Amino acid sequence: MSAGMPDPKEIEELLLGGELRYTRVDAVRLSGVTREFSGRLWRAFGYPSMPDDAVAYTEGDIAALCRIRRLMDDGVLDEDSVIRLVRAFGQTMTRLAEWQVNLLSNMLTPDDADQPSAEAVASIVEIAEKYIGEFEPLVVHAWRRQLAAAGTRAMASAATREGGEASSSRHLTTVGFADMVSFTQMSRELDELELARVVEWFEETASDIIASCGGRLVKTLGDEVLFCAESPRTGAEIALTIAEQIKDETEVPDVRVGVAYGPVLPLMGDVFGTTVNLAARLTSLARPGTVMIDAELARRLDEEADLDVTRIVQRPVQGLGIIRPSVLRRARPPRDPDPAPEA
Repeated sequence: MSAGMPDPKEIEELLLGGELRYTRVDAVRLSGVTREFSGRLWRAFGYPSMPDDAVAYTEGDIAALCRIRRLMDDGVLDEDSVIRLVRAFGQTMTRLAEWQVNLLSNMLTPDDADQPSAEAVASIVEIAEKYIGEFEPLVVHAWRRQLAAAGTRAMASAATREGGEASSSRHLTTVGFADMVSFTQMSRELDELELARVVEWFEETASDIIASCGGRLVKTLGDEVLFCAESPRTGAEIALTIAEQIKDETEVPDVRVGVAYGPVLPLMGDVFGTTVNLAARLTSLARPGTVMIDAELARRLDEEADLDVTRIVQRPVQGLGIIRPSVLRRARPPRDPDPAPEA
């Protein structure tokens, strides 16, 4: 590695794990895929379009194309499925890579500096060169863990449908949104670094609560998180815990949480449908620090002795008609009876 600011091409080849030595024409010829399909793949991964004669491919790129071609030749995936899969990989890994680089940059850049220095960049590259072999298996391990969890959920859902408890292909799920209150105002008052720290803390806190309670984090949207849970009780526990824990932080705005129970359409790791839309609308109705739930979830939580479900007035919601929401709280323990007066 050269002294001073590292050469961009050296960094790229280091992180790619091989020398840039092939053009797009070479990649098509060596992998056996068509030019058009290779272009679709490249765009789905989120990579910039490259001229045919640009040397932009490594041995790893050729190997990846060959693996994809074998999956299609064996009938495991068709072209459209490959594109959807690759797009999901690309979007997920883009965010992960940006987060990793930002993490290292923040660690090595003084608080009073706007950009990392040449020395900081060189340190980041040195860390990558020395430890990238340790990071890569962690990514695969996390993917396998999440794949196992997703596969287990899918099998449980299939067993439920076969048992006659659900008659449609849409799975009954508890869906919730947690949204930071007054985020727009806060973004005007804090500088970028402070705002980023608040958002990161919010996402980390919500993610930890969701995982520890047995739910699934679907996605984060800066000042908002979307989560799912198999059971109404689990979804309720996640919602209440997020609202309570964040309310205890004086330097972070309260959150409002909306939760609904019903059929959803899982697709590419996301969830869609009226239940999701209803949960989002309930979030906008909730007051800071509270949890608002729909009528179906309220009905299923009525028998939970340690929860308090308070139904409120009906109200119109855009796109969903008239709904009857409820406020969810933890039930207060009964007060001890006053002691009998002494004789």
